[in-house]
Amino acid sequence: MGAIIRNKEGLFSYEVLEKYTAGLVLSGPEVKAVKGGQISLKGSYVSIDANNEAWLVNCHISPYKPASGQQQGYQPNQPRKLLLNRKEINSLIGKSKQKGLTIIPISVYTSRRLIKVEIGLARGKTQVDKRDSIRKREIDREIRRTLKR
Repeated sequence: MGAIIRNKEGLFSYEVLEKYTAGLVLSGPEVKAVKGGQISLKGSYVSIDANNEAWLVNCHISPYKPASGQQQGYQPNQPRKLLLNRKEINSLIGKSKQKGLTIIPISVYTSRRLIKVEIGLARGKTQVDKRDSIRKREIDREIRRTLKR
């Protein structure tokens, strides 16, 4: 399992309550671009439509340069379908209806030859919680520095 990218901004702004793993439907050149690290999860979220299908919205995948001829009219921010079990989708629908909960992508990684997305049911952090996260991170950094010496 090789992590390609993590959603640092999302993990800072949200507290993850539950995690799920989903497959990602991509075209051939998109797969090459993602494996090359040309993906951004900044500002992206997961939406469930009326047909009970999960979509990764606002995820930017840059066009793959060597396949520029095949990608006429390519849209980098188009919604991409997530592959989840019906049971998982129903669980996410029920839980995301609660006030203050949303579904965000946490990371994109490879599992064998497949590209997977780790998504999480999350609650937004308050400003105080964010300050606590920064404080803990600084303390951990200081501890690592002193142990290194």
